[in-house]
Amino acid sequence: MRHRHGAYNWVNLERRQLCWAHLRREFIKISSRPGVSKELGTSLVKQHQKLFELWHRVRDGTLARCDFVELVKNIRASIKATLQEAADYDLGTREKTPLAKTVRTCRQLLKVEPAMWLFVTTVGVEPTNNAAERAIRPAVIWRRTSFGSQTQGGSNFVARMLTVVTTLKSQNRNDKRVYDSGCCCCTPW
Repeated sequence: MRHRHGAYNWVNLERRQLCWAHLRREFIKISSRPGVSKELGTSLVKQHQKLFELWHRVRDGTLARCDFVELVKNIRASIKATLQEAADYDLGTREKTPLAKTVRTCRQLLKVEPAMWLFVTTVGVEPTNNAAERAIRPAVIWRRTSFGSQTQGGSNFVARMLTVVTTLKSQNRNDKRVYDSGCCCCTPW
């Protein structure tokens, strides 16, 4: 459950935004389990769909943010109620059933529930971290294909060059001097 990584725990929940792409995957995973989990997960997926139909209207300018904020109140209440319904199931400490997985996931989500909604009221906050993940993708691919660096100096060099290249790309600049440096991590992606 990377979207709730412990490194972010120092940030106040009301100032954090969980990634809704990751939340959607969790909801779909829950809905694919048998029994009660399927019902809970299906409800969560439906609420997610309603939320994003509204969000897309905000982005394209056909729904005012103030109206969006009001409409999301019911969706938030429904999602929170569904998570709470799941969290209220009694489990054994070592239970490994599909329902137990659902209950544990929902309990974890309830702990960070305020961090699901920052994008609703704060202009400029996106509901997913897609841009951030796209930005680090070249570094991740480089690390996987090159087996990383074997020295601290090499790691520092790669980190700096990847930062320069990513910054240039984000600014739609193609600085030939960087690409001509001959570094394997700086070839255009």
